[in-house]
Amino acid sequence: MLLAMLPNLVCGQQSAGDQVPPQLKPPEGVKLILHARAQGDQVYTCKQDGTQYSWTLKAPDAQLFDENGKAIGRHFAGPSWQLNDSSTVVGKVAARFDPPDKDTIPWLLLTPADHSGNGLLNNVTHIQRLNTKGGKAPTAGCDGSHVGDETRVPYTADYFFYGNRP
Repeated sequence: MLLAMLPNLVCGQQSAGDQVPPQLKPPEGVKLILHARAQGDQVYTCKQDGTQYSWTLKAPDAQLFDENGKAIGRHFAGPSWQLNDSSTVVGKVAARFDPPDKDTIPWLLLTPADHSGNGLLNNVTHIQRLNTKGGKAPTAGCDGSHVGDETRVPYTADYFFYGNRP
């Protein structure tokens, strides 16, 4: 059912506009290269730090979809985004914003740490993660008997890739 609704979700949120917090806006002059909708999981591992136990982000594991709901790539550890054209960008967090929904992962502005392949993502200078739903680490279930266990938390997000168009 969600996949059937995906084209409408993506098309309805193509521009973040004024709802984007100032610290998450890319600099003037960069152009929107791609808007992709991610659907997948945030993968967490139960870790011990001294006497404390907590779920720690291991990696995202999500499919990327275009405005028509067609799978165009994937989002995985790094954080990395790879399109079907084999271009990949690895990001690093430049700014974060806690959205109004406290049960969802933060909105982010990222900058590239690395590019590889030859395609659309080679020109990316900034990545926004907005409109997140879900994905937040569990608050329970991580203790001494679960160290090393993994859990997956479903999430969706809009990723906006900005840069210089070829």
